[in-house]
Amino acid sequence: MAKALIVCESRTGETIKIGELIAEGIRFLGSEVVVVKAKDIKKEAGLQGYDAIVFGSATYHGDMMQGMKTLLFLAEKAGLEGKVGGAFGAFGWSGEAPDRIFDTMKNIFNMDMVSGPLRLKSSSLGGGMQMAQDYGREIAKKIAG
Repeated sequence: MAKALIVCESRTGETIKIGELIAEGIRFLGSEVVVVKAKDIKKEAGLQGYDAIVFGSATYHGDMMQGMKTLLFLAEKAGLEGKVGGAFGAFGWSGEAPDRIFDTMKNIFNMDMVSGPLRLKSSSLGGGMQMAQDYGREIAKKIAG
């Protein structure tokens, strides 16, 4: 069974809610998923053993949260080349974090990214729940090949 890891950094809890909905979408297609907070990954080994890795961070003052920045520096040494990847995040005004995470995963880590980052103001607005679950399904399909 394919396994995915979703790592979230949230200020208000909304990004974690979105991560859980993405996890549901991945599970719908039969893959196993673990959702953790960025602070729970202490070493590169915490990113090993997964077929897909999805990073999510809220946008705060036009940037990703500091915990996600720290995690991305750690992930750079984790050997994620070729792994399926995705990026997401919640935002109030500008929403740059998911784009920056996505670009790092694609261009620095050389991961096999899904179509683009998922940017939502809230999981409960404008079909956010469905969009997050669909993003999870897209990741699961890519894992399955």
